[in-house]
Amino acid sequence: MTIRDAHAGDFAAVLALNAESVRFLSPLDAVRLRKLHACAAHHRVVEIDGAVVAFLLAFREDADYDSPNYRWFQHQFPQFLYIDRVVVAAAAQGQGLGGRLYDDIIAFAAARSVTPLTCEFDIDPPNPASERFHRRYGFREVGRQKLANGKQVSLQARSVAERDARSGMIPH
Repeated sequence: MTIRDAHAGDFAAVLALNAESVRFLSPLDAVRLRKLHACAAHHRVVEIDGAVVAFLLAFREDADYDSPNYRWFQHQFPQFLYIDRVVVAAAAQGQGLGGRLYDDIIAFAAARSVTPLTCEFDIDPPNPASERFHRRYGFREVGRQKLANGKQVSLQARSVAERDARSGMIPH
């Protein structure tokens, strides 16, 4: 298992993973993925046996990104790192890959002294697995937002310097 920077050769796999989990995400096509990749601060993939089985895409506060959730954080925080999406292939779930990607982005943010780390998850319709996962990583609700598509999201943030709820360690 390898976590590495994403590149254009990974885009077909990233699009397939996004499509597999689109009920929790916004749709993504090749044109939009190229644009998001170009303005991302952190776009990483997990590769197992030569296949991309997970990815994480995140943006700093000054990205050219039109997501309403990202824009909400722009109005709240002068500096932040926003996790836009993290996806693990259905066949690879339960192996801790989402956690490995979160450990990776926490280390990335800590090395650059960027805080808070932000994200959101659906609360209507509910996504209790995501809620449990983010609570375990020390995220706390800082707002809620109803989206044009009818979904309601919980907007989450955590300090990069706070102790990791899973290990009790401060990332560095």
